[in-house]
Amino acid sequence: MGVFLAIMGIAVVGYLLVKGYSPHAVLLVVGLLLIAAAQLLGTGTVPLKQGTGLAPFDWFAFLRQSFSGTLSGVGLMIMAIGGFVAYMDKIGASEVLVDLAVKPLKIFRFNPHLAAAAFMPLGQALFVAIPSAAGLGLLLMASVFPVLRRLGVSRLSAAAVISCCTALGIGPASATTATAAENSGMDMVSFFVQYQLPITIPLSLICAVTLYFINVWGDRKAPKEPEHIEKATGAKAPGIYALLPILPLLLLVVFSELFQPFGRPIVLDTTTAMFLSFGVALIFEGIRHRNFKALMASVKEFWSGMAEMFKTVVTLIIAAELFAQGLIALGFLDALVQGSIGLGMGWIGIAALLVLLILLTSVLMGSGNASFFAFGPLAPGIAQQFGLPAVKLVLPMNLAASIGRTASPVSGVLIAVSELAEVKPFELAKRNALPMLIVAVSMFVLHLVQ
Repeated sequence: MGVFLAIMGIAVVGYLLVKGYSPHAVLLVVGLLLIAAAQLLGTGTVPLKQGTGLAPFDWFAFLRQSFSGTLSGVGLMIMAIGGFVAYMDKIGASEVLVDLAVKPLKIFRFNPHLAAAAFMPLGQALFVAIPSAAGLGLLLMASVFPVLRRLGVSRLSAAAVISCCTALGIGPASATTATAAENSGMDMVSFFVQYQLPITIPLSLICAVTLYFINVWGDRKAPKEPEHIEKATGAKAPGIYALLPILPLLLLVVFSELFQPFGRPIVLDTTTAMFLSFGVALIFEGIRHRNFKALMASVKEFWSGMAEMFKTVVTLIIAAELFAQGLIALGFLDALVQGSIGLGMGWIGIAALLVLLILLTSVLMGSGNASFFAFGPLAPGIAQQFGLPAVKLVLPMNLAASIGRTASPVSGVLIAVSELAEVKPFELAKRNALPMLIVAVSMFVLHLVQ
């Protein structure tokens, strides 16, 4: 009965999300209902450090416990990331970095689609430093899109390249990476360097090659477009500002267990690196404008970015945690493991099942964060029952979330990019679908042989 209710809960969540309901509210309400059902059936209890003495009160006490635990850890880190990204956009540093990255495209004028494909790995590298998919997409539409159009790439192909640059959400500045590293029981830098990077580099190349042939084929079939008149925009901030968006990444790598430049242990956490980099950016802005009042006023952009991440991402993590706890309490986790063992699937089969689940959920919801935050917490418990390190399940689930989002016509990045490119979101999603499917299958195969 418990497993049936868990499956019903997943179905209800999927249906409501497809209908456009808020994922935060849906996961929260359904999660509370699943926990209540588990208590009525006697299959599970709320994992509170200290209960209230009354079951209904325990549900909301667990919500309070989730808020306090998340905000003091990964939540604060994600909010700091959001604040830093917002400030980089405010001062024009992100635009300078993108503008600098576009310049190498000029050497590929003889083959426009080759120029577009060549930008893919570079765009993926930019996504590590600028981890907002919609934000990076808009920046690239203002800088890369006009260049590709002048080279002769169609609107749809150029939009496909730009949106696919956000297909692999990795790096210490990524919210899903933060959660994935925590679920794997690892620090962010180790997870990024040892697991994400080795698989992402070949996947970026696979994506570039696949999209090259699909775009060439698609543009040959499409009717000829009118002459393109877009003009590239120039960066207004000084060139040195290109260093600022990648400063947290540099600090985290240099001051990690991988390097010890001063001969003694100095380990920098992600939250501190974000605040430190923000301080450096303030110094740059102070020297640039020499207006102390305006400098102090600009700080509110950092707080606004933090608030935005709390509103959109942190609350989603907490709601997803409640939903996952409801599934666990109803015995869904144990049933999933035992069922896969009974079918002879083993850990590879269940990993494929979880990856497929996240891919489909990301496509339907248009959010990689929502799908990964909903099902990611299940991975450590499943891995433990198979005697595996959690990263064996967490990593492919982590990457599948952003891959699925890139083929979703309702994702923020596809909607934003398609609007500026003057193409339909569904057409862009169709163009991305086959490359993302190939990348997803390649990712899973590469992960098995890692």
